[in-house]
Amino acid sequence: MTKKKVGSVTPEERDEIQKLFKRHVGLAELAKIITADNVELYEKVVNDLGEVNTTFQNWWRSKGEKYKWESTENGNWEINFDTCEIFLNF
Repeated sequence: MTKKKVGSVTPEERDEIQKLFKRHVGLAELAKIITADNVELYEKVVNDLGEVNTTFQNWWRSKGEKYKWESTENGNWEINFDTCEIFLNF
């Protein structure tokens, strides 16, 4: 896989996506440990995970359009949280 720097975001924008990323990871881990007995909690976690994923994808789409980052059909962007740099993996 090739990795290419295609841009950067502001520290505030980085904080937005980092918060979403951490929430996604936390919900995904929670979904793994919830037992089938607790259907109500499981459904809430899955719904929250869906909402976070949608917001996460919208953030990437919005920033990609704003900054006109290079993209490829099978590629994906990633962020270096320390430097605010955006990379394209393809």
